[in-house]
Amino acid sequence: MRKTGFFVDEKCFWHSGGNYALTAPVGGLVQPLAAGGLPENPETKRRLYNLMKVSGLADELAVQTATPASRADLLRVHPARYLDSFKAQSDAGGGELGLRTPFGPGGYEIAALSAGLVIGAMRAVHSGVLDNAYALSRPPGHHCLPEWSNGFCLLANIAVAIEAVQPLRVAVVDWDVHHGNGTEAIFYDRGDVLTISLHQAHNYPLDTGGAGAIGEGAGKGFNMNIPLPPGAGHESYLYAFDRLVLPRLHAFRPDLIVVACGFDASGVDPLSRMLCSAETFRQMTRALMDAAETLCNGKLVMAHEGGYSEVHVPFCGHAVLQEMSASNNDAGDALGARIAGQQPSAAMNAVVAGMIDDFAKGFGL
Repeated sequence: MRKTGFFVDEKCFWHSGGNYALTAPVGGLVQPLAAGGLPENPETKRRLYNLMKVSGLADELAVQTATPASRADLLRVHPARYLDSFKAQSDAGGGELGLRTPFGPGGYEIAALSAGLVIGAMRAVHSGVLDNAYALSRPPGHHCLPEWSNGFCLLANIAVAIEAVQPLRVAVVDWDVHHGNGTEAIFYDRGDVLTISLHQAHNYPLDTGGAGAIGEGAGKGFNMNIPLPPGAGHESYLYAFDRLVLPRLHAFRPDLIVVACGFDASGVDPLSRMLCSAETFRQMTRALMDAAETLCNGKLVMAHEGGYSEVHVPFCGHAVLQEMSASNNDAGDALGARIAGQQPSAAMNAVVAGMIDDFAKGFGL
């Protein structure tokens, strides 16, 4: 068994975005949903933790919380004027920052705690206290720019954690179905952080994530985008890993690998059109663990991002954590058979493989 940490805090489940129906504010002709709220709600994360407790997997992990990110931690990424505005609105009962990224009372403190969970996980793995770790961070972070929140993200959790644990060569692998535009932008001109985003093309944001965005200045060649077409499934994701992600990691040779771990490429996610299963996420985890063993003594951190199927996210996350901890505790995949039956045809897989091969040529791989 590996010593795998699981960083979680009940207060992160209490983050609230107000009265929305999906991403439309309730009012006028927009009727409230029966359950209410944004797709980014606490139930996907809470149900993952609940499944781990019921299956017994949580008992095999080093479950813990962490201290919130300090203002000094946050200032390494976010300017004071952004943090001051966020804090003032939070203290006044809540508000909205950036592009429809609302929060309730105490939103600033909860977001700082979410970033703190990622910092805690990264520090524990970097120091060798833990072999690897998973941070159940909420609100998420990979869309947040230094002065502009969007995509449910209020603070750039992974970027804040990387800066808090510097100096390190860190590789970020973002398999959330949406492009990791915030993380990309923050490190776009730096060569000490490799950013890789594997996502559905033109899902969100609409204007970022192209394969031609490779970084600039000192960061040229240290950003890799892999935009896949809607309908890509298990085989395409694993082929992209073998052909693009793993070779780039081996060329970079990081001190630590961190994953922006979204489960919204699931075949039943309401905000995407991809066809991944829990087994897809398990096998990608296995591939990264093997790479980490070779490159950086197994130092791997997962930071939870998106994933909006309350039924499927728990099984995807359980598979990842089972793999990370080398546990025999298998929860299976309640929707795996359904997703397996929806996989793309061999012809479509071949088309996507051709696209990935073209990307590889463009990246010199």
